[in-house]
Amino acid sequence: MELDVTTRQESGCTVVAVAGEVDVYTAPTLDQALSATIADGCTCVVVDLTGVDFLDSTGLSVLVKALKRIREADGSLDVVVSADRVAKVFRLTGLDKVIPLHAALVDALEGDRADVPAANDDESITGGEA
Repeated sequence: MELDVTTRQESGCTVVAVAGEVDVYTAPTLDQALSATIADGCTCVVVDLTGVDFLDSTGLSVLVKALKRIREADGSLDVVVSADRVAKVFRLTGLDKVIPLHAALVDALEGDRADVPAANDDESITGGEA
């Protein structure tokens, strides 16, 4: 599947809008867009994943790499996510504690942390056997 990545300026931040599936095959496209954005000196970056219905560990590693580079420049990286299955990946890996997640783009642009609703399932991280 192809990944569509676009960037635009909005409310003083660079919004990187992503649509499609972010996996081992498409993650390099996202990586290139984020790297170019950071190289251009953007320090307020919002990655809009509302058009993404699948994100694997390769996609997460791209976001972590971008977060590290942006923090080195004293900037911020926020993520907008609406699909439960994508938000769940952040929660299960603990990255929701490191990367601010927002349910809507407006929340990310206003700097208000809006907790992404928990998935409607019975799974939880308990530290023991499932």
